[in-house]
Amino acid sequence: MIFTIAGLLGAVLGAFRAKKRGGNWADIAQFAVGHAIAFALIGFILTLIVHRMAV
Repeated sequence: MIFTIAGLLGAVLGAFRAKKRGGNWADIAQFAVGHAIAFALIGFILTLIVHRMAV
């Protein structure tokens, strides 16, 4: 669940950063996907850590 929320947050943040820098639609999409992947990966690692600590 954490990685899903982190991925969505990353996509929104990436799109916002690209829009702020004056990017076109391809730049916005690339930033959104890149940030979503990075944030989802971090969220997945956090999910594993939380799960391991709970068991």
